[in-house]
Amino acid sequence: MAFASIAAISATPPLTWVLHDGKAGMASQALGLAEAAGFPFVFKASFDKANRTSLGGYRGPGAAEGLQILGRLRKQGFSVLTDIHEPAQAAPAAEVADILQIPAFLCRQTDLLLEAGYTGRIVNVKKGQFVGPHDIHHAAGKVASTGNGKVVLTERGSSFGYNNLVVDMRGLRIMATAGWPVVFDATHSVQLPGGAGGVSGGQPEFIEPLASAAVATGIAGVFVEVHDEPEKALSDGPNALRLSLLAKFLRKLRLIDEARRAADSE
Repeated sequence: MAFASIAAISATPPLTWVLHDGKAGMASQALGLAEAAGFPFVFKASFDKANRTSLGGYRGPGAAEGLQILGRLRKQGFSVLTDIHEPAQAAPAAEVADILQIPAFLCRQTDLLLEAGYTGRIVNVKKGQFVGPHDIHHAAGKVASTGNGKVVLTERGSSFGYNNLVVDMRGLRIMATAGWPVVFDATHSVQLPGGAGGVSGGQPEFIEPLASAAVATGIAGVFVEVHDEPEKALSDGPNALRLSLLAKFLRKLRLIDEARRAADSE
């Protein structure tokens, strides 16, 4: 299996990124399902999630152990994506990851974007919940200023009052006008930030309809959090897609994408 490349992200068919909380066996299952549906696959996990709702939220194994785990997965053939929260994390994370992700809350942090760019890795910038789709290209420009043009922009919903997000499908096309590949995060977009007290809630029943609509707009990829038992997930379980639903989910997205491409070619 080839490691992730910006060409693959921009190419047919859409790329699926699957996140889970570190069970290698489940990653293998998700990979098999994605490949069966004809989707390239990138494994995503965090070594330290520094933006938890409360102090008691699970952050991950930490940099030392977490990066070792990701490195082992990459040696097994997985393409790997991980997020960074501080400029100093960029270089060590780039040693084990094909893609560095800038969290939505940090998408305007210039030093973080520049250090990610300097690594030469693909940089996935998540659009902040507070940023308009016509403004996020400025973040991509900061990365590109380092000479690294391998930038991806990801939509993950916009703040809609308190503890809620909404997705404006027009934004996907607006983001794409800047020339960068656009990915839709189908699971964080159904998150209810801080909506469950000290943790975030979610509405997973809307993952499939929102992803279906996004694929119909012509995006380059889909980001999906997957877990075999979301109710037991250490992070983001309320907005995760159950693993048993992944195969049908991917088949539906494949059919929608094929129909869109056929219609566009007429």
